[in-house]
Amino acid sequence: MKLKYIFLLLAIAGICYTWYFNIQFYMTAEDNSLLNYIAQTKTTFPARSFSADLLVVVVTFFVWYIPEAIKLKIKYWWVLIPLTFLVAIAFTFPLFLYLRQDKLEKLEASSK
Repeated sequence: MKLKYIFLLLAIAGICYTWYFNIQFYMTAEDNSLLNYIAQTKTTFPARSFSADLLVVVVTFFVWYIPEAIKLKIKYWWVLIPLTFLVAIAFTFPLFLYLRQDKLEKLEASSK
């Protein structure tokens, strides 16, 4: 199996796995507003640690991914920025790796 398809499978897993729990929250919470959702991420020290961990991962991803996308001239790369916050980085990071790998394969094929 090509590496890019593994990245695509991981992107699909990332959206399904994270949104399973998001849907559980919205179906069970008395207050299912976005503000309450964000507030819930600050309720315990482990939740705060996980939020801090994700923040560093997101910033690191953007610092690397934006110049890489521009350098490789990946179309619509900027769409991943809002999707990171609207969907999940567990979706957008492997999706970017899929797009990157696809672009690299096309560049390699055109150079032969």
